[in-house]
Amino acid sequence: MKGVILAGGSGTRLRPMTHVVNKHVIPIYDKPMIYYPVETLVESEIDEILVISNSEHIGKYIQLLERDFDADFSYKVQTEAKGIADAVQLAKGFVDDSFAVVLGDNILFDDLSDEIQSFPTSDADAKIFVKEVDRPAAYGVASTADGEVTEIREKPDSPESNLAVIGLYVYTTEVFDRIESLEPSERGEYEISDINNQYAVEGTLDYEMISSEWFDAGTPEGVFQASKHVRDDHRDKE
Repeated sequence: MKGVILAGGSGTRLRPMTHVVNKHVIPIYDKPMIYYPVETLVESEIDEILVISNSEHIGKYIQLLERDFDADFSYKVQTEAKGIADAVQLAKGFVDDSFAVVLGDNILFDDLSDEIQSFPTSDADAKIFVKEVDRPAAYGVASTADGEVTEIREKPDSPESNLAVIGLYVYTTEVFDRIESLEPSERGEYEISDINNQYAVEGTLDYEMISSEWFDAGTPEGVFQASKHVRDDHRDKE
């Protein structure tokens, strides 16, 4: 299995910090943000990783990542921020079977190797990961019934559950055909939730609950809370 890290975007929620730097190199306590999704993949026995970012920052990742990780990195440029699904499509040609996608601003601490490497199964063609949160309206929200995802709604005003869909997904190469036929949303982006809802309707979308801490580090509060968690964890181990 191969891995894909999406490290593009304009980082609007973190401005002014991201006016001149890519948000994924902002420190989470003692390491650049992007180190955490790389560790999620490497700890899941994935050592072939594609990093997708914008042209002005991709060179820095080549300098940064290959000095600290025993993995085979590849790189692709996303020339225009047109949504997560559009970025995933850039992995076509890099992957040849199942692959994991993680957003570069998602900070995870679970060992997810079993959950990732067990994919695909006979009844699932895609897998998402969810986390119970206090403010689900800030995220994509998964509704479930009888152990299956029935629908995912993006930032709903009245969430039907507290299950936030975090930025970790597992697919097979079949997903590329779905993305090619996808229509852009009202905001002009190709939404990964639209793809995941296709699988949900077909009954082929699996999901896993995240039990440990998870942080969306795409906001100043997320960066702070993630850094605090890492600092406190380091202190507990001293």
